[in-house]
Amino acid sequence: MLLTLDLDSEVPIYQQIRDRIVEAIADGGLAEGAALPSTRQLGADLGINFHTVNKAYDLLRTQGLIRINRKTGAVVRRDPVSGPAEDGYADEWQERLRTLLAEAVALGVGRREVTSRCETVLDSFAVSARR
Repeated sequence: MLLTLDLDSEVPIYQQIRDRIVEAIADGGLAEGAALPSTRQLGADLGINFHTVNKAYDLLRTQGLIRINRKTGAVVRRDPVSGPAEDGYADEWQERLRTLLAEAVALGVGRREVTSRCETVLDSFAVSARR
């Protein structure tokens, strides 16, 4: 699995790993049942501490995107075609969306640009084009 990280970013590395895996799931690059590298392997591949990868995997696990088993390792639990989101997820997601949109508004990004960029990003996900 190829992940691109920005080591100079203000975004923590574990969050970048989590975000890139979520994007790979949304893009169709990682489907339900796909195995992820072990935390030690991904840490070695990226040249970072495996505990950082473990923190990213733990976030993904608590968000219901992967499952972790001692025998099978980390595996993608759901993808865009796995069916509707679990109850309550949309409400939690809306709170995070509100903060992200508030940042854009506070920095002067207009409604049309926000909408246009949202549509562009949604269109970039291979699976969203099928819906």
